[in-house]
Amino acid sequence: MIKVLVVDDSALMRKLLGQILAREADFTVEFAANGVDALDRLASFEPHVVTLDVHMPQMDGLACLDRIMIERPCPVVMVSSLTAADADTTLEAFRLGAVDFVAKPVGAASLYMDELAPEILSKIRAAAGAKLKSSLRLKDRIRHRVGSRPAPPPVAVGTPMPAMAAQGDGLVLVGTSTGGPPALEALLSELPASFAWPILIAQHMPDAFTGSLARRLDGLCALTVMEVRQPVLLKPGCAYIGQGGADLVVSRRAAGLVASSVPALPEYLWHPSTDRLVRTAMEHVAASQLIGVLMTGMGNDGADAMVRLHGQGGKTIAEAEDTAVVWGMPGELVRLGGADFIVSLPGIAGELQKLTPLCR
Repeated sequence: MIKVLVVDDSALMRKLLGQILAREADFTVEFAANGVDALDRLASFEPHVVTLDVHMPQMDGLACLDRIMIERPCPVVMVSSLTAADADTTLEAFRLGAVDFVAKPVGAASLYMDELAPEILSKIRAAAGAKLKSSLRLKDRIRHRVGSRPAPPPVAVGTPMPAMAAQGDGLVLVGTSTGGPPALEALLSELPASFAWPILIAQHMPDAFTGSLARRLDGLCALTVMEVRQPVLLKPGCAYIGQGGADLVVSRRAAGLVASSVPALPEYLWHPSTDRLVRTAMEHVAASQLIGVLMTGMGNDGADAMVRLHGQGGKTIAEAEDTAVVWGMPGELVRLGGADFIVSLPGIAGELQKLTPLCR
């Protein structure tokens, strides 16, 4: 049984979330009306997952999350409104150690909860299997590993091949989902401003969040990081984050390669879609000039397209299970035999620098 502690100051939200979970045979649920109450229930209930409202009296969600990650670390899914202000708060929650978030319905919550139920259930189940190995926050845990010991060498899959740097222009294509924001920070902050190839990122998020994520990363990294809303010419030393709720695609124009945000297609389950990003890149760039990276996230988005990329001579990197919060997407790439390298998160930036032309 998965024990879930639902923390929300709204009696209606506690009731609605409780009803969704009660319909499933694998959940046991308890409730807390605020952060103080939640902390009191941690020791007695010992939940596998906590769903945590952002705005609460006495102790807000961030303060409660901070205490949880210090006093009794367990996977936390934030419950957040889709506003710009709450996007910044949710990104701060990721920094503190939250593994995912679900969006509060706008307006009459009771009318939309059944529609949101599949997403809520899948995220809570994925969180129940997420890894929290110490009381350190996710970003701090990664930073500690980078600073305390060298990154482990990548594991070559199949016949060992030398990590020869590609020549000329190319692209790095990154896909991530659950646990992605701090993982992206750990990856991008280790790359120099002179990194030779543009980096395109499909991070599963709603529209209100990806702009805040791009601004946050841009302030922390030597690379220039931006959200793609309008067509943009791709340049070295830049990372491009797909607009939430839409898809990020690659095209070629007279001036060069361009990234654009386009309406999501229903045949792709997650958005921005990693599969669609990789497939459009392969239509305009030789596979030998593409590097695919799949990092932490539930589901299998990107695995099929990167298997194809691998088969046509492109290079692919799967984040290793020991650092992935959820080893769904990278694990599927490994299972399908499409990963050239399996690399712990602290080593991915170094591997990218080996595989791309020398920085100018």
